[in-house]
Amino acid sequence: MPVKIRLQRHGKKGKPFYWVVAADSRSKRDGKFLEKLGTYNPNTNPATIDLNLDSAVQWLHNGAQPTDTAKAILSYKGALLKHHLDGGVRKGALTQEQADAKLAQWLDEKAGKVDAKKQGLSKAEADAKAKAFAAEQKVNADRIAAAKQAEADAIAAATPAAEEEAPAEEAVTEATEENNEETQA
Repeated sequence: MPVKIRLQRHGKKGKPFYWVVAADSRSKRDGKFLEKLGTYNPNTNPATIDLNLDSAVQWLHNGAQPTDTAKAILSYKGALLKHHLDGGVRKGALTQEQADAKLAQWLDEKAGKVDAKKQGLSKAEADAKAKAFAAEQKVNADRIAAAKQAEADAIAAATPAAEEEAPAEEAVTEATEENNEETQA
């Protein structure tokens, strides 16, 4: 029975979530599988991958062929490297301790790269938030300044009008008083 290591889709529409499985190549994509090896969530940044390294390597030793995407995932997590190093141990090119040391060193380097990417993304996100906050503060300051300017203009417009109306009212009251005096005399 030809065995493939492949992805089995789960999740809802637009939000895929995959299981990494060892399955008979003749079974349906989301159908029957032999063993679940891990999960893959492409919705996070960077993508989240949980993989049982030992069982994935065991399936590779037994002749399972990974699909292209599964091969990329296995390579990313170090399963293909471990499979390769185990081949070197079987041939006598290196000891098991040397192979384990090489794998541990590679995994540490990979973890460092992933952590650096996560820190870079969080720093970029924090910088974007800081820029947005500064822009929002500037817009708010401009809005407040414009409101104060409009209020000052309204007061300035209202004040001269009141001064102009006051002399006109005084002239009207003086004219009325003169008329009253003339009618009384």
